[in-house]
Order: sequence, then structure tokens, then C-alpha cells
Amino acid sequence: MIHVNGEPSTVAPGETVASLLAARGLNGGEGLAVAVDGEVVPRGDWELRAVPDGARVEVLTAMQGG
Repeated sequence: MIHVNGEPSTVAPGETVASLLAARGLNGGEGLAVAVDGEVVPRGDWELRAVPDGARVEVLTAMQGG
């Protein structure tokens, strides 16, 4: 099972970071950063990087304000 931001995900192991984001409605990816098991995944690798079973994925959104 893959966990995204600490919650169980319905994304199947082996799907890409891009498909994981699309499943969460984050297709554009603007202002996002993604880490898989503590390693930041560059935006250019999202289409290629498969998410393994048991992975912990963090999706961070940049916010403006103070």
C-alpha cells in the first residue's frame, strides 16, 4: 500500500508520480513538490518515476502569505 501525506492511497504500486497526482486532481502540478520515501522527485521525472509498494509519498503545495 502506498501512503500519500500520511493517508492510505488507492493508487496501485508501480504507477507513476504523474498518475498519482492526476488521481488526486493535481494534473497541472503548478506549485507542487513531490518526495517519495524522503527523496525529492524532480518535475521532469514525474512521468517516469514509478511509486513502489510501501512507499511514503509527500505532496507539498507552495502557498503565499505570511
